Amino acid sequence: MLKPTPKPRAQNRLHVDPVLMLACFSLLGVGFIMVVSASLHLGVKMAEDISHFPFKQLVHIALGLGFAAAVLNVPMKSWEKMGQPLFIAGLVLLLVVLVPGVGVRVNGSIRWLSILGLRIQVSEVVKFISVIYMAGYITRHGDHVRRSIFGLLRPLMLFSVACMLLLLEPDFGSAVVILIIAMGMMFLGGARLSPFVVLVASVSMAAAMLAYTSPYRWKRVISFLDPWEHARDSGYQLTQALISFGRGEFAGVGLGNGLQKLFYLPEAHTDFLFSVLGEELGLLGVILVVGLFTALLIRAFAIGEQAQLAGLQFSGLVAYGLGIWFGFQAFVNMGVNMGILPTKGLTLPLMSYGGGSMIVMCGAVAVLFRIHYEVTEHNKNNVKGRPA
Repeated sequence: MLKPTPKPRAQNRLHVDPVLMLACFSLLGVGFIMVVSASLHLGVKMAEDISHFPFKQLVHIALGLGFAAAVLNVPMKSWEKMGQPLFIAGLVLLLVVLVPGVGVRVNGSIRWLSILGLRIQVSEVVKFISVIYMAGYITRHGDHVRRSIFGLLRPLMLFSVACMLLLLEPDFGSAVVILIIAMGMMFLGGARLSPFVVLVASVSMAAAMLAYTSPYRWKRVISFLDPWEHARDSGYQLTQALISFGRGEFAGVGLGNGLQKLFYLPEAHTDFLFSVLGEELGLLGVILVVGLFTALLIRAFAIGEQAQLAGLQFSGLVAYGLGIWFGFQAFVNMGVNMGILPTKGLTLPLMSYGGGSMIVMCGAVAVLFRIHYEVTEHNKNNVKGRPA
């Protein structure tokens, strides 16, 4: 008697990376909970509504996920073709934000554009564009990058223009992040070690000179070296952040029970959200978040390696670039909060309050998922095409 032919199992067409998805959604969830905890009192003070900031952040996350869904449908070939036009568009945005009356000024810096009531930090858009452009450049001019010092300097000349525009806002932190992205991608793209070391040393010296010659930046460096001596002025924010971590100890004071966020710690729901987490969830919460970012970074580099092994050079470099961006920016934000780096206004990816940052970073994560999908499809098709 013939047995009925079993029906083929439905194949997973999404090819989701479970570790990456768990890390990203966990960061979004933990970030939202901490934003709620850090902003309830601010909502009452600024808008007479306890749910003001939590509701807006929920909208930001929803917009970010919607944007990510749209980005997920864009093939990597399309991003490769758009690299150069996007970089020009990024430079235009950096110019537009400096136009009087157009850019939005917050705390003395002009870094935002207001679009339909949503503040977009232009530097976050430019960081994403920088990854796309740099991956395309190395893909097209890989031999020059590996053999010639001019191959390294040529893209950095363009990036220096973007950095100068960022310094006019001023936004020194984002300029550093963009240069780190560019140089890190060139190194992973095969740049020779000796000229690369010289280049890194030159850029580091230039950054140090910029900090030294700028009074307010140098003041931040001095207060960072001894914040308690400047606890009433330039070191105030850092000392309050350190008090937060000190109060948190091992298990924290409990979610919602933190005191430093109550008008002691400035920007508690944005740049210093990690300090609130350290106070309320303690060392355990800190380890959790560091572990989630580590998982995200490892998966980004693993996806990049898989793409390169599959011959998808551009996609692999994009994955590396996104990993460098997320990893370095998270490291700087945490380092600033814990007093191991001078104070800089960089958000904690996928966690800090903010619409523009959340939308752009959700889109960047979606690109990682797209690369994973295309690599899986490429490998599957190659297996099918082999002769039995």
